[in-house]
Order: sequence, then C-alpha cells, then structure tokens
Amino acid sequence: MGRDNAEGIDVVKISDVNLMRTLELAIQFGKWVLLENVGRELDPSLEPILNQQLVKSGTSYTITIGDKQLTYNEKFKLYLTTTIPNPHYSPETFVKVTIINFAITASGLEEQMLAQIVALENPALEQKKIEIVKKNAADKKQLLAIEDSILKSLSDQKGDISEILLDETLINKLQTSKRFAAEINQRVKDSKITEAQIDEVRESYRPVAFRSSLLFFCITDLANIDPMYQYSLQWFTKLFVLGVENAQPSSVIEERLKNLNDYFTYSLYENICRSLFERHKLLFSFMLCVKILQGAQMMDEKQWRYLLAGPQGDIKIAHNPTAWISDNSWPDIYRQMKGMSTLDAFKGFDQFFVDNSDQFKGIWDSSQPQKEQLPEPWQGQLTQFEKLIFLKALRPDKLVPAIQDYIDQQLNPKFTIPPTFDLEKCYKDSSPMSPLIFVLSAGSDPVADFLKFAEEQNMAKRFDSISLGQGQGPKAERMVKDAIQRGGWVLLQNCHLAISWMNDLERICEELNENIHKDFRLWLTSMPSNSFPIPVLQNSVKMTIEPPQGIRANLMRTYKNLDDKELSECTKQDIFKKLLFGFCLFHAIIQDRRKFGAIGWNIPYEFTNEDLTVCKRQLKMLLDEYDKVPYKVIQYLGAEINYGGRVTDDKDVRLIKTIIKKYICHEALRDGYKFSESGIYVSLASTNQEGYLNYIEQLPLNPDPEAFGMHENAEITNSQNTTRVLLETVLSIQPRQSSGTGKSREETIEEIATFVQSRTPEVLPFDDIFKKYPTSYEESMNTVLVQEVIRYNRLLATMKESLINVKKALKGQIVMSDELESLANSLFDNQVPLMWADKGFLSLKPLSSWTNDLSARINFLQSWVDNGTPKVFWISGFFFPQAFLTGSLQNYARRHVIAIDKLNYEFKILDTLSPQDIEEKPEDGCYVFGISLEGIRWDYKKHFITHPRPKELYSELPLVWLLPCIEKEYPKDLVIYQCPLYKVVSRAGTLSTTGHSTNFVTFLELPSKDSEEQWIRAGAAAFLSLRY
Repeated sequence: MGRDNAEGIDVVKISDVNLMRTLELAIQFGKWVLLENVGRELDPSLEPILNQQLVKSGTSYTITIGDKQLTYNEKFKLYLTTTIPNPHYSPETFVKVTIINFAITASGLEEQMLAQIVALENPALEQKKIEIVKKNAADKKQLLAIEDSILKSLSDQKGDISEILLDETLINKLQTSKRFAAEINQRVKDSKITEAQIDEVRESYRPVAFRSSLLFFCITDLANIDPMYQYSLQWFTKLFVLGVENAQPSSVIEERLKNLNDYFTYSLYENICRSLFERHKLLFSFMLCVKILQGAQMMDEKQWRYLLAGPQGDIKIAHNPTAWISDNSWPDIYRQMKGMSTLDAFKGFDQFFVDNSDQFKGIWDSSQPQKEQLPEPWQGQLTQFEKLIFLKALRPDKLVPAIQDYIDQQLNPKFTIPPTFDLEKCYKDSSPMSPLIFVLSAGSDPVADFLKFAEEQNMAKRFDSISLGQGQGPKAERMVKDAIQRGGWVLLQNCHLAISWMNDLERICEELNENIHKDFRLWLTSMPSNSFPIPVLQNSVKMTIEPPQGIRANLMRTYKNLDDKELSECTKQDIFKKLLFGFCLFHAIIQDRRKFGAIGWNIPYEFTNEDLTVCKRQLKMLLDEYDKVPYKVIQYLGAEINYGGRVTDDKDVRLIKTIIKKYICHEALRDGYKFSESGIYVSLASTNQEGYLNYIEQLPLNPDPEAFGMHENAEITNSQNTTRVLLETVLSIQPRQSSGTGKSREETIEEIATFVQSRTPEVLPFDDIFKKYPTSYEESMNTVLVQEVIRYNRLLATMKESLINVKKALKGQIVMSDELESLANSLFDNQVPLMWADKGFLSLKPLSSWTNDLSARINFLQSWVDNGTPKVFWISGFFFPQAFLTGSLQNYARRHVIAIDKLNYEFKILDTLSPQDIEEKPEDGCYVFGISLEGIRWDYKKHFITHPRPKELYSELPLVWLLPCIEKEYPKDLVIYQCPLYKVVSRAGTLSTTGHSTNFVTFLELPSKDSEEQWIRAGAAAFLSLRY
C-alpha cells in the first residue's frame, strides 16, 4: 500500500511512545501512517485529525495537535487497523472514519483454499491458471492504453473530420491499434476457453476447499468462549498444507478428496483440542459435527435452534398424567414437549405423550435412556438428532452422552476421545518464531512438566525463567535477548499478572524472525486474560494445563509427589500418616465438589496444592510439639486459615468447617474408619508410599455423590447443569443471521417483541395505591407493598420503552444502539435481556418462563391492592423478600411493644393445610408458601425433613407459619437444621447497599432425625424460584 506514496508509509501501534511524534512529522511531510491494533474506543489525541480540524492559513492549512500548530500536507493519510473480530463501533466513530471490512468471508476463504489445494496437488495447472489471469489482466490493460492513445490523438487533432482523415500518421496509428485490439481480443477469447477447461479440473477439488472454509469459521467462533482461543489464518493455512502433504495418497480423485477431508478435519481437531480446557472439548466436537452437517445441507435449522433455545411463547401446562414425574418437574417437561410439537417431525407428540405416558416410563427409569427405544411410530420416524431434542425434554441429564453417541455416528468415535497431552509433540510443532503458551486453570502448575521436558531435551542448563509482576518486565526482556543470541529457552510465568507489559511482549514476539538461533524457544504461562496480545495467541502453540479431575486422580498426584522419607519423618509416624491421608482426601473432596456447581460450593474456590503443603507442615510440627493430638487446632488451621482464607461466603465457611471434621478427627486413627457410607473410602493401616498408591489405584475413577456426603440426585443436577452450560455456550456463539428458509431473523425478533409486549402488564397506578395503603405505624405491610410497586413499575416501564424502541430500530427508524442490539439478541435466544435483568428481580428462567413469572408476580400484587393484605403470602412473588420478613417482625414488635432486635422467627410447618384452606390471617406473624427444597424433602407422615426421592430434584415445602417470638421451643427428640433460603438456585450472591445479600434471604429452621452436619455436606437448601 505504501508503494503508491513517494514519501512512504510509517507503521506504528497505539502503544508506541513515539506515536504522536510520528504523526506530527507525517502531517508536515505528507507521509502515510498505518496505526495498528486500535481498540473499540479511539484515542482522544487523534480527534483533531479524525475531525479534520483544519484552519486556512494563506494558501495552506494548519492543524493543532496538542499544543503544537502544524502545517498540514494534503498528501498525509491515516489508516487504522484492528485485530478485534467483528468490532462494534458507535455511530460517532462511523462519522469520523471510513470503515472498510477486510474480514475474510466464507466464499473468499474457499477460493483461497481452492488455489492452495490445487497448487499443492497439481502445481502445473495452478501455475497455468495464474499465468492466464496475469496475461488477461495485462492484455486488458494494454487494450485500455490503446483506446486512451486513440482518443488522445483524436483530441489533439484540429480541424473538421475531412482534415483528420487526410492525416496519414493518425490513420496508420488507428489501423495498427485496430489490429492489436483484434489480436488481444482473440487472445482473451482463447484464454477464456483454456481457463474454463482449467477451472473444470480445479472444481473437482472444491469439496476440500469448502470443508476447510467451514472448519476455519468454526474455530474463529471459539474466541467468544474464552479470550485465549485465538487462531490465525496463517496458522490454519500452514496446518492445511501439512494435511495435504500427509494425507493418504490415492489415484482415484474421489478417494483422495475423502482422505484429505478426513485427515485435515482430525488434524485440526487434535491441534485445537490441546489448547482447549476439558469442559470445552466435547463442545468443540459438537460444533465441528454440526458445522459439517450444515455445510452438507443435512441439518434442519429450526430443529437446531430449538435444541439450543428451547420453547418460546405462552404455554398452558396440561395436567400431569403420570405418577412417576414429580409435579415440580412436570411443567418444564410439558413445556418442552409442547414446544417440540411446533416442529414438523414432532406434530402431535405432546398429546401422544399425555395419552401414552406409561410407554415412556422405561426411558425415565433407565440409567442409559439414550440407548432406549422410543414407542412407535416415533422410534422409526425420528432421526438421531430429533431424538436428542426428545431426550433434552424428558432426561436432560443424559443429553451429553447422547451428543457423544451422535458425534460417533456422524463423524467418528475418535472425535469424542481428546488426544492426551504430549509436550514433545507440541514442541515439534513450534519454531523459534512461535511461542509456546501454557494456558493455566486454578490449581494447575506446568513447571514440573516443563523442567522434566527440559531435562529430556538437554536444555536443563540452557533455560532461564522469571515470574512476571511489577518491575520484572525489563529483566524478562534482557533474558529473551540473551537467549536469542545463545539459543536458550526462556520461561515467562504468570503473564496475566503483567498486563502493562503485554504490549512489550507483543513487540518482542513480532521481532522474532528466521535469522535467530534455531534452538531458541519462548515459553509463556498465563491464566485466561482479555489483555493477552491477540497476535501472540494466534501464532503460538497453546496448551491447556488443568489439575487432575476426580478424587482418585487427585490422590494419585499427591502421593506420587510424596516419598517414604516425608511419610516417616514425624515422631508420631502412624498418627501423621493417617491424618495426612485424611488431609489429602479432604483436599481432593473440596476440589472435586466444584463439579456439582452450587450444590458443591456457593462460590467455586481456587484451592491449590500449596494449601495442602502448608497443612502437611503444620500437622508434622503440631504432632512433634504436643503429646496429645490438638484436633481442634489442626481443624481450625486447615478449614479457617489455610483453605478457609479463600472462602468468602458464610455458608461455605460453615460447610468447610463441617467437612474437615469428618477427615481430621480421633476416629480417623482407627483402621477401617469410613469416610463415606459406602465404605469405599476408609482410613488405611499405616503403610508406605507404595501401599497408599496401591489402595488409590483401586478407587473408582468417577466417584458417586455419596463420597461427598450428597444424595444420588446431585449427580443428575450436575449432569443437567453440564447440559445447560453446553447448550447455552453453543447458543452464545451462533451467527447473528438467518439461515435457511422461512422468516428472517429480524421478523422473528419483532414477532417475539410483540408477543412479550402483549404479555407485559401495565404499570401499576402508584398514586392510587399509595393513597389506599399509606405509611402506617400499625401496618408495616403497607410500606412493603408500596416499595414492591415502585420496584416492579421501574422494570415494567423499562420493558415497555425498550420493546417499542427495539421494534423501531429493526425497521431502521432509530439507531440500533449497543443496548438495543443486545436486547434483540436476547429475545432471539429466548434469554432475559440484561437491560431488564438489571432492573428486575433475580431469576435464572428463560425468557418464556420469565414473562409468565412476571405476570404471576404482578397479579399477586394486584390482588393485594384490590382485596387488601393477603391471608397467605406467596413469598416467591416478592422482589425483595427480606423487607417483607422485616415488616412482619415490625408489626409484631409494635403490637406487643418489644424491641425488634430481640425477636426471631419460629418456623411452624403446617403440613396438614394447603394455602386454599386458610380463611383468616393469623393473629401474629404470617403464613407463606412457594418455597422449594433441594437435597431434602418434607416427610408429611413423620413431620420432619428426610432424604429426597430418586430423580425428584426439587420438592415443595408445605405451608409455613412465620411466628415472631423471643424464645424458641425446639422439639427434644429432633435436631434442627439451619436451612439456607435463597432467591434462586445459583445460591451465590453479593452484598448489596442495603446490607442484604442479593440472593440469600434467611435461614429456615427445619426439624430432622439426622445430624445437621449431614445436611450441610449434602448441600441441602431452599429456594423461592427455580430455573423453569
């Protein structure tokens, strides 16, 4: 580009310290400037240039940059580039600059790949094609020059036409030009025939080019999942060339094309998988599979969208025809069934299920429902993909293994078995110019693997390492420069902690070229970070490092890093070995609990091996110093300092203190002491390292929930969460465009917006309500009602305005702002828009269920307004239930003249009554309903909590009488479980400005025959709102 300008072009970055100096000189001398890697917001220092703030000064112009007035050379040009994929710039930016989209298109990449494959497979043919294209271009240019010459000659002649015809020189020139033009036209004509013949041969390779184009756009989508998943076209092309060279040869073109596609697809899968976290590997396989099927026109787009987004619109729930599906689960199952029936393949399925529900009980009860046969005619009628949609409705916990089976059938079983981590293979794929990046996760440390590999490669004495942080950048840069000269390795650790130095890292990597020492390698470690330079990520070899998953793998790693000397260096050797095993198992348990999501921990904490190492040292020290084992001290140090220092949620603090008591206790010294009910995990007789490793080898690879003290239903919840996260993640990276036939995306969004608008209640008449329910000393519930009305009105007003605006924006009547575009995307994806969620009540429901919930809440308030204070309160309908609970206490305190801070609630469970049976309000306190339980259920016969039924994930808590009192009376024969009550099942919350949690409401006191510790470990809790 710069060759067109006599003054040349300067290439700079926004981070360059000499940026303004370069611009000042370029403006004065008419140079061009290319400013690379700009962000979404343009630097304010560029404003005078972008806004063309020129001032006429004599015959020239001047411009003021900072405090300098410069003469403006009109030959000056400023070009800006960005590496941000699909950036969204504001209308103000569009006014200042001309935006050109240089992003590669699918068809453009297909042509590039076609040229690449033909050049590799048939170089002579591709060379001939290139020569023809060049010759045609040159001929056309010559023809144009001839025409220009003729016109110039004619225009230079003076006089009338007779005088021009007498000019012999001009006539000869015209005849020569005519002959040349005829020859050129004939050559172009002949070349077109040859080019058509060449194109016919080239077209036979198009299936490979088409497949490679599909695959590239599949991997570019990954950057939306994690900022470290960046891959360049240059890297992709290099891998493609290697694929062509290494694929199985064949003289039969169809077989060769199949070999090329199969080899390259798996080669790409292998290379991408090593840079993905474990949780994203199946997701990538599924995306790869679907992308290939979409390219082959073998995927129904409506079905694909339904699998990801689920049902939309208002669905009236039919009566539950089964005795085996709980009333809590039925609404979501029926909603899915009814939504499925809108697809052509499932017409009438909802009614068939209601009429023949017993035929589906085998699938419901099966441990492998994905292998079960559907009742006819559906078994023979539905495709394997359509069966995925059915399974999502009835057994979402088994959708992940069903997706694995689907990939096995459509692609190959090897696409569901990620390749094992091989550092040597990664090293061979690298070069002195491409860094190797270890992408870290919590608890992982690749240094040991790196040191071992350095030893194997005879580089143990030829590498330097440094942990980046404040002031370490210059040292790291000197290390790299030194290693480049002598051919060493450099390991820069924790790049995510040196954000300010990342521009320097990018510069260092850009300066690496083919002339540097062939043995040089730059190794980097970093947690995922948005600040990591994209060019470095795109052209590097990335490897994800994760801690071992599962109790067995965790224990195995711990004991492999110990030795007999460490195990026997304590004076109380037997006690030390037993309690150390308890600590190691405790370490594995609290780490692996994270896979259960909110049931495991409210917040997933990043416990590390260093926590265990500190506990081990303290254990040895305390056993050496004290005659008696100080269990309480060891428990306190472990649960509240070493590990507990990371734990911030008070319910999680209670949990970790409870868990450690199971593993660090006097009973753990007894041989055969059971750490879990099954007796799989027991306290071993003191042995050596080999004895512990032999025992660990026999442990199950995938532990049952009972190992963690949980009910078997926790595994179903875990599987459902895995399914939900997988589908939500795939949905989040879908292209924002319509595909296939039918309504356009804009029409669909407008239709949804109109429907939601019709379902959105009117704003409640605040002034009338405030007059009817004024602030009263005797009735605090008036204030509660008024505050609820204010909160809901704020949400309803925002919804009304934004729905009108998004419909206008879709028609082009107003600007589609970032907020409105986000709202439109959420409507299309059946998700609650962030704009509404910020103003609304806490909820995890999809949009269709959320709108129904909103209507029910407004109806609850409207009934209160119309009929007076309710006899029974639907506690789930409150925006801020803490205010309601305080209001009820305040009424009691004022009526009985007692200080409110002396009062607490007594929770009386009225399991013989339903809300409809209540005819009068209680004299004191209030009746509430609408609470769901997880991990426990209420036993109506024995009147206390007990274990839930299999597959019944949530159950209803009966009517509760919240009775304020000063002193509580507890039943002597029962234990009281302090059960946390949350608004939604995510459990985690933040402390709001009111001093209350955004999620936690209060503790319910529920009677139990079992110990409170059992329910704490089980993660038993209560909720006001579920996910459906």
